[in-house]
Amino acid sequence: MSAQKLSRLFPRARHFNPVSISNVAIADDIVNFILHSGVKFTRMLPNLSPTVVDLVLSSPRLPPLSCLAFFRFLEGSSSLLSHKPGLRAYATLVCRLYESRKFNEIKEVLGSAARDMEVNLVVSDFVAMVEDINTKPATVLKLCDLLFRIYADNKMFEEASQVYDYMENRGFEIDERSCMVYLSALKKFSTLENCLAFFNKMKKLDLVTVYSLTLMVDLLCRKDRVGEARGIISALSERGLKPNIVTYNTLLNAYTKAMDSGAVDEILRLMEKDGIKHNVVTFSLLIDWHVNSGRIQDAELMFDEMLRKGISPDIYVYTSMINGQCKAKNVKRASFLFDELTDRGLVPNICTYGALIDGFCKAGHMDAADTLVKEMQGKRMDLNLVIYNTLIDGYCRIGMLDEACHMQRIMEDRGFKSDEFTYNTIASGLRDQNRFDEAKKLLFLMVEAGLSPNLLTYTTLIDIYCKEGNLVEARRLFQEMEEKGESPNTVTCNALVDGYVKKGKIKEANKLKDQMANRKVVPDTYTFTSLIHGECVHGKIDRAMDLLSEMSERGLEKSVATYAAIISGLAKVGRSNEAFELYEEMVDSGLTPDDRVYHLLVGSLHHIGPMP
Repeated sequence: MSAQKLSRLFPRARHFNPVSISNVAIADDIVNFILHSGVKFTRMLPNLSPTVVDLVLSSPRLPPLSCLAFFRFLEGSSSLLSHKPGLRAYATLVCRLYESRKFNEIKEVLGSAARDMEVNLVVSDFVAMVEDINTKPATVLKLCDLLFRIYADNKMFEEASQVYDYMENRGFEIDERSCMVYLSALKKFSTLENCLAFFNKMKKLDLVTVYSLTLMVDLLCRKDRVGEARGIISALSERGLKPNIVTYNTLLNAYTKAMDSGAVDEILRLMEKDGIKHNVVTFSLLIDWHVNSGRIQDAELMFDEMLRKGISPDIYVYTSMINGQCKAKNVKRASFLFDELTDRGLVPNICTYGALIDGFCKAGHMDAADTLVKEMQGKRMDLNLVIYNTLIDGYCRIGMLDEACHMQRIMEDRGFKSDEFTYNTIASGLRDQNRFDEAKKLLFLMVEAGLSPNLLTYTTLIDIYCKEGNLVEARRLFQEMEEKGESPNTVTCNALVDGYVKKGKIKEANKLKDQMANRKVVPDTYTFTSLIHGECVHGKIDRAMDLLSEMSERGLEKSVATYAAIISGLAKVGRSNEAFELYEEMVDSGLTPDDRVYHLLVGSLHHIGPMP
């Protein structure tokens, strides 16, 4: 539009004189201009006072959306105004938009006002202006409610609380859905105490619904304050507000994670009492709880019950079941479940594949694991670090160390960095194959890569140095790990005990066994077997027999190696009767003697020496 046409449309504005031209006339010219040409202003638009802006926005001749367009133009062209649009302009525009029920546009305008610090949007001032423009109580109530939600959406919690308090003091009816919006925002972005404070305000006005109750219960459970959650449920139940299936599932989730079987049983009884039927989430939580507790048969019974009740398992249920069967070393059943879920039209996710791959790897079925990996890749599912480490662990378990190292290179080529598990797993595998130098080099590379040695790292290195006969370095590492806050476990201590025994340092080995209690480490069958072997090698059979008795007192099961060690010692000194008694005990306990035990027993019959 040319300046000449604009001057004809704004005859007064071109020679604007605030003294001689009234605000009403200027506003009338702007309204006419907008009605004829739309909002296509140029720099020739005169400076507009707040009064003129308010007159334009309140003009009944101007449609509400045209008012909004004019207002947005002014917001983006603040240099044309003597002042930015103030709270009065916002209130006027919002009332015009409310007339046409343009609630999305109202939220945008109020949101802009709330974020603009220069507007100084005080709820009492805003309401006073609205009431001056539109005296209908419904208008004021709705706009307060919208302002309350907008503050919540913008995480302006103090301002939202002021709006709530204002509405409460004025006796306005507060929308419980708006309270949920605010409570949800507090849950995500504020503190638990703020959530509780607002929740108590809701209880005061009887605004709590089962949905807000469940939200609060979920938050308390996430913060490990399940007792408080139960207290809130009990208090509101007395007032007639009963929890629903989601509320109960939230509690079940907390109790199953805590492995609190008593509380789980109590919640299930309450659900039955209230007539709340289990849904797929309930079954999923219970099945996962049984699986994590090692009760795979109970998980199977729960799975069967779910099917009998006509509830279709989802992918999470199947993934949990597959994981449980793999933990129970029943990969055949896990494979059947995997096929069954696909027959039901479910799509296995990366966790489902990961669970079955882990089962195959632990069972040594690497071909089956590789098949699943190729299937994943065929579906354009990217492997993650956990699956790569699972495959590496699988190869190490069956002694395919070169393949494990190759998998590590593939993993790193695809952008994944080896972690402590990767390095420790391969190093342990190399150690088991007596490739000590390679194992140590790999663990040193791990430290150079910026990763901290952990319990498994130290245990592997200590075991290697003990096997190499370097007890000085083994003891140094043992001391270092304790200084760095890594507490040795039974396997760590066993490595050092075995090292002492092999070096003939039986006294030091026994001393370490006695010190294990101070470190809250419990000696196991391996510990005693090593010590018994050492005592027998050095001819201290009675000491070995005392250790054998101590094992029984501690309730430790004896292994074939344990019996072989003590039978060997007894055979060497011709105590054949005792050797045969231990052989009978060994067979009675269900252990199968190996050829070495038979040879030892036969040898004891021909031994010439002192008889017992």
